[in-house]
Amino acid sequence: MTLVEVLAVVVILGLLAATLAVGFSGAFGKGKHELAKTGIGQIVQRLEIYHMDQSAWPDLDTGLRALAEASPSSAFYLPADNLTDPWDRPYLYITPGPDEHPYEVVSYGADGQQGGEGENADLSSVSLRGKR
Repeated sequence: MTLVEVLAVVVILGLLAATLAVGFSGAFGKGKHELAKTGIGQIVQRLEIYHMDQSAWPDLDTGLRALAEASPSSAFYLPADNLTDPWDRPYLYITPGPDEHPYEVVSYGADGQQGGEGENADLSSVSLRGKR
């Protein structure tokens, strides 16, 4: 093989690797969004159980810590590591929520900033649940 042939093979392999890397990074972003939706769903379930058990929603000062600080035998207990989104930021708890919802659980996506599209899009328990 000549040097030109070797260089051609290296360039082709580099282009192929770059194409695969871009494709996989998009898939990882979508996967993290799905994990965040699942995490919000778990938190919402535990908040509903908390409300049935305590006859109140956690206040804004306590927030989601109320789930993690409960006794592990409590029906609404959720380990503290389940209260962070896939980007290692805590889910936000807002009470009262918008549109007369009692609360809202939010993740601001990959960038951690409000707003955005694609991987940076916000996820909200209110928007995932839909309108009442």
